[in-house]
Amino acid sequence: MEALAFYGIGDIRYEQKDRPRLEKEDEVIIKVKYAGICGSDLSRYKKLGPLTPGNIFGHECSGIVEEVGNKVTNVGVDDRVAVCPQLKCGECEACKSGYFAACPNLLVIGAKEPGCFASYTKVPAENLLKLPDDVTFEEAALIEPSSVVLHGLFQTQLQPGKTVAVYGCGTIGLLACQWAKLFGAERVIAIDIDSEKLQLAKELGADEIIKPEKSVSTYSKLMEVTENKGVDLAIEAAGSVQTSEEVFAAPKKGGEVLFLGIPYSDITLKRFYFERIVRQELTVRGSWNAVSAPFPGREFTTTLQFLKEGKLRTKPMISHRLPLNEGPDFFHKIASGKEKAMKVLFEVGK
Repeated sequence: MEALAFYGIGDIRYEQKDRPRLEKEDEVIIKVKYAGICGSDLSRYKKLGPLTPGNIFGHECSGIVEEVGNKVTNVGVDDRVAVCPQLKCGECEACKSGYFAACPNLLVIGAKEPGCFASYTKVPAENLLKLPDDVTFEEAALIEPSSVVLHGLFQTQLQPGKTVAVYGCGTIGLLACQWAKLFGAERVIAIDIDSEKLQLAKELGADEIIKPEKSVSTYSKLMEVTENKGVDLAIEAAGSVQTSEEVFAAPKKGGEVLFLGIPYSDITLKRFYFERIVRQELTVRGSWNAVSAPFPGREFTTTLQFLKEGKLRTKPMISHRLPLNEGPDFFHKIASGKEKAMKVLFEVGK
């Protein structure tokens, strides 16, 4: 089968790999239809390298059930499915308590186990969600990143009538803008350096947009927009060093900061930003992964429901649809800044 294998920093190869085989009675083989490039995939490609050199990359996908193990009852052959890519151990104290995000062995497919940038992938049956007829494979390929956002928001105090600032309008940030409005936020303020991303944020529900400038601080602009009140919840979704610091200036007294992005670099806080945490008595939350109990969790089932009802829009975020054989060149173009992209999907099942 065709696949994209990750060998080292900047080294992804289009290859022919052996098709996965069922080894356990609870496993399912999926014929992949669409697979998305995650921001974490790009970070690994540019900075970190693979956990297992030569492993099939990718973890966001949808597809059709091809083969099931003897004990599988929740899905059948030819079912249309979305894939939860998180693999938990199921044996540790965290897993037994239902706190899967704290599992010390939690990974996604594409890390140590073969991923979904391939014709076929394999996951436990409990990792699958059946798709309603009115949810497309393209939409379903974005269920996992949406669930990442929801996992964080479910931990906050976000309620109807609140004000939210979202730093970064990539896939996670755009989904955060949408979900904040669906949670009932009265005002959502999107912040990004890219004008096109800001316009897309506006289309998807942001009430106001801020583009940082050298002459005026983002903090000053935000205070102007909020009439010096600040916001109830500030979400860091860019994963940059600068926004990971600036986000602390956004909330009002008693407000919250939610980190969804990962900068993969050291962060040094200026005194002004650190004092905001203390003087504003902020609640600072980190959010990791997308799963909860009962597995895979309400993050996935809620996303699926809102997609079915047409309340969550993911298609406007898709900028590219590519065959797998263009993967190595496209990763290089994105990483080197030669190509701008929002959500990139590989059309595998064509």
